[in-house]
Amino acid sequence: MRLFSCLLAAATAITSAVAYDIPDGASISVPWRHTGRPGFGWGNQKDKWCNKIEDDRRKITIRASEDDTDDISADFVWALEQAQNGGLVHLEEGKTYIIGKKIDLPVLNDVYVKLDGTLKFTDDVAYWQSNYFYYPFQKSITFMVWSGKDIRIYGKGTMDGNGQAWYNGFAGREILDSTNTYYRPILFLTDNATNVDVEGITFLNSPCWTTFLVRTKDVSFDNVYIEAFSNNASALPKNTDGFDSLNVDGLTVTNTRVNVGDDCFSPKPNTTNIYVENLWCNGTHGVSMGSIGQYPGVKDYISNAYLKNITLLNGQNGARLKAWAGPTAGYGYIDNITYENVHIENTDAPIVLDQCYFNINETTCAAYPSNVNITNIKFINFTGSSSGKDGRVVADLTCSPGATCSEILLEDINLTSPNGTAEIVCNNIQGDIGVDCISAADADD
Repeated sequence: MRLFSCLLAAATAITSAVAYDIPDGASISVPWRHTGRPGFGWGNQKDKWCNKIEDDRRKITIRASEDDTDDISADFVWALEQAQNGGLVHLEEGKTYIIGKKIDLPVLNDVYVKLDGTLKFTDDVAYWQSNYFYYPFQKSITFMVWSGKDIRIYGKGTMDGNGQAWYNGFAGREILDSTNTYYRPILFLTDNATNVDVEGITFLNSPCWTTFLVRTKDVSFDNVYIEAFSNNASALPKNTDGFDSLNVDGLTVTNTRVNVGDDCFSPKPNTTNIYVENLWCNGTHGVSMGSIGQYPGVKDYISNAYLKNITLLNGQNGARLKAWAGPTAGYGYIDNITYENVHIENTDAPIVLDQCYFNINETTCAAYPSNVNITNIKFINFTGSSSGKDGRVVADLTCSPGATCSEILLEDINLTSPNGTAEIVCNNIQGDIGVDCISAADADD
């Protein structure tokens, strides 16, 4: 009798899951496996979070948009609500789903989103600049916020930020200008999330940073492609960083390609336990740590990062660490960072350690040195060539006078310059860095 009651309860739960009012064009289906009856005889296989695998999940679909003004925001929220606690939302291949309104996503628990189609945001600049989610760090805004636990977003589809109108409107402006009020949305943002996996999808033309991970634990990206391009040579896709983070423990990026107009990978304050492998970056500002130490009185840190098998092409920077100096800077540390097996081609500054960030001249940096300690940094097995823009310099390690900048190691550095014998610059570093270096004053510009 007890067994029958349990089975009846399971069947009732499944029936109730499909008893909601269903929007036009939407559907909910439950899996039929093994016994041919929903709710019985499956579930032996689990995902890495010990939840149901794809085949064992109820599947929710919604109608696609008819055109680029046909907003399906309400349908999308409905689908996510139905997928709570073990469901799957499928955005189907060959279909486009338009988001034209600010929407509060539910706090998700054990939800899969299979993105095989295109999830596209409208480019109504006036609307989005009045309707957004705001984050004070560098005046960040976003279309929507993903939060919750055990969230998997995967497939072969695209999340499209529709950024061209934003690139046009931002031309001539700078994100770190204190007077800037032209805010641009981030394409993908997590906040208060644990266990987030993103696999296989493309992030296209974000108006600003492509991803921003906030107050998140254990987030991973695998086999992802990120691109931001402009059809207007006078309006570049500025600040379209591939990856940014704030207050994150556990960030993994693997087997990923990034072609954007700013940092390829750039964890920001209070990010720790970072793993990056097989990352390809083209035309970017590099694979960076920071910047941190921007805000007065605020402690920032980045620690425990291992990055290997990195390719950096046609960019401004390669491997880079950025810490603010100046009279209003904050404090903190960057510690235990290793870059290993890095190949660089046609890049202006292949290796950079900048403890006089942002646009702080030598005099000001000496008067107001960085309060961000930089320790235990390794650059191992770098190959390739610079662009020659910085003369013969292939590595520039510039620390603030009097600041802590120690245990910096360069090993197996095989970088060349088209201008002649490569030079490595080091200023105000404590201890041996493992290679011969010269002061900035002696470098060939």
